[in-house]
Amino acid sequence: MFSVALRTNGRRWPRAADLPGALRLIFAVAATSTAGTASASIFEGETLDMVANIVSWVVLIFVPIALIVVFWLIHVLPEKIAHKRHHPQRDAIQTLCLLSLFFGGLLWPIAWLWAYTKPIGYKLAYGTEKHEEYYDEMEQKLRSGALLREEAWHLREELEAMEAKGALPPKLRELKDELARVRLVEAQERAPKSAKVSA
Repeated sequence: MFSVALRTNGRRWPRAADLPGALRLIFAVAATSTAGTASASIFEGETLDMVANIVSWVVLIFVPIALIVVFWLIHVLPEKIAHKRHHPQRDAIQTLCLLSLFFGGLLWPIAWLWAYTKPIGYKLAYGTEKHEEYYDEMEQKLRSGALLREEAWHLREELEAMEAKGALPPKLRELKDELARVRLVEAQERAPKSAKVSA
């Protein structure tokens, strides 16, 4: 029965499981009555009350504000994605995000997916898959001289495709004409150089 026992300083101590039930009970009562009080906090008295008040105010005021801000930032994410990708239906995606606030976020996944889709039907109807602001940005880049030749060529192709689908708005027609003038000037600049090389 006492085959496995603890040995300290040459003395053999029996295990608690090997002791009779009454003796085990006496040891348990003695151990619990001599135990000191446990303290789970590093603060005591007034300091503990002050820290508890500060934590409660933080939980009551700042945590809900932080949760609302995080919820809002996540909720407008599809709109920001659509804006970054120059999605032509960005305004509709923004409206869907706002409607989703009233429906408890149920429409938010639809807005998220819509922001990442390529508007094929829109391109078939209007000849472009970009928002109007994209063309405003490209026009500003063209006027500042930051528009690359490949970008200008691609932009002119898009505007020609849009014109083939229907009438271009006056602002985009001006942009197309300006791109044609820039291309003509580049062609005239290259023509004398090629003539000098051949001579």
